[in-house]
Amino acid sequence: MSPAPDAQPPSRARRLLGGLRPWAAALLALGIVAAAILVTRSSRVDSNQPAASTRDQTGPGSPAPPGRGAAHHRSRFVKTTLAVPRANGGGAFSSRHALTVPRGWRAEVWARVGGARFEAWTPQGDLLVSAPQAGQIWRLVPAAHAAAAPSMHLLVSGLSLPQGLAFDRLGGHEVLYVAETGQVDRYVWNGNSLGARTVVAGHLPTGGAHPLKEVAIARDHTIYVDIGSATNADPPANTRPPRAAVMAYAPDGGPGRVFATGVRNGDGLSFAPDGSLWTAVNQRDQIAYPFHRPHGSASLAYGSVVQSYVNDHPPDELARLTRGRNLGWPFCNPDPDLHPGQAGSRTSYANMRFDADAQVNPGDSRLRCGRLPRIQRGVPAHSAPLGFHFLHHSKLPQRWANGAVLAVHGSWDRVPPRPPAVLWLPWESKRRTLGPAISLMSGFQNPDGSRWGRPADAVAGPDGALYVSDDTAGAIYRVVP
Repeated sequence: MSPAPDAQPPSRARRLLGGLRPWAAALLALGIVAAAILVTRSSRVDSNQPAASTRDQTGPGSPAPPGRGAAHHRSRFVKTTLAVPRANGGGAFSSRHALTVPRGWRAEVWARVGGARFEAWTPQGDLLVSAPQAGQIWRLVPAAHAAAAPSMHLLVSGLSLPQGLAFDRLGGHEVLYVAETGQVDRYVWNGNSLGARTVVAGHLPTGGAHPLKEVAIARDHTIYVDIGSATNADPPANTRPPRAAVMAYAPDGGPGRVFATGVRNGDGLSFAPDGSLWTAVNQRDQIAYPFHRPHGSASLAYGSVVQSYVNDHPPDELARLTRGRNLGWPFCNPDPDLHPGQAGSRTSYANMRFDADAQVNPGDSRLRCGRLPRIQRGVPAHSAPLGFHFLHHSKLPQRWANGAVLAVHGSWDRVPPRPPAVLWLPWESKRRTLGPAISLMSGFQNPDGSRWGRPADAVAGPDGALYVSDDTAGAIYRVVP
């Protein structure tokens, strides 16, 4: 009998199965089905991104690429054109740029603020932005349509390198803390303007390599202030308050107490979901090779500055601070290598041990590095972390809110340069620590190593978007899930 007009001739697979014994045909059919399932599953993975990995081990290089890092976090990442409204064009945005963000997210230039550095949302839902080099703080008032450009108001000017911003409620009133280079001010917050000012931490050391300050306020209203080191790796001078430290001040004033030391430049301060204070630290540059063994072309590299070692050492730090903790600088440097001193060793940025600095602490002569608590989490050397915020109180989607964002400025002494980015790290509540970093937002570096932008801070907005400041392009980006 001829087949019906719409019927299809038997497939090659059916003809093959028909010629086999029943048990052989069944086995072959099962194999075909299994192969189809594998193909279907593989097609769901973005072919341009590696699959998520459960291992916290990588070779030397940048933070885990999109799709790696947290084993439970399998979002795909894509390049998207940065939207630039006509009113926000010019300068760095005279040409088009593409950023890599999670699939489905969009990024736009929301506002232009020259030298935009750190950010804080007011209780009324306006965004404050510090501009240290101009001595200014701006108030950006969102429009009725969230994507529209905000209105901009100069909140205060004439300050000395203001950077850190934080709100608190004290004595029934909202107050704003501003970290200038030499003092921390507290202003009565009037809803859209500043009231009376009180200096709550004065006579802070200024100048040197790291003059900018950050401020964070605890639940009990204690004021925490980071004071960066004056140099790259010289032992700090005996100043009061000390440099390379985090200080704690009572809200009613007083001399303050030293909370943590050995913090080279802890510009990032933030409280984790468990209430602990964490810092993100820029570690030293031009490190000398700390092992008595060959490295690269040097038969005995100890004490020499070897570029291939500098490229990936020491990693920058994310550490839980407790009273009296010492993060080691400048005598001890965290080491991510699984085989310390071995060129090309695989790395792990969790629970990092310390090596004695060959230049200022040879042979543990100044500080026994093995006695220091290990660093909880690192990011690759010369990432240059700045703004750092846990997201558990934010309106971001839950899979992102269970973590922290970190703006990294990129390197100056690495070959090739470490690119700027916004990183995301998962919060591992059972272990009370941060997991491996992934690049949430990247694309600020050109192929030749030059940068058109450098993120300085990233804060979650009341609308569920992420607002990223860029002190090089002079912009605030609105990044929308």
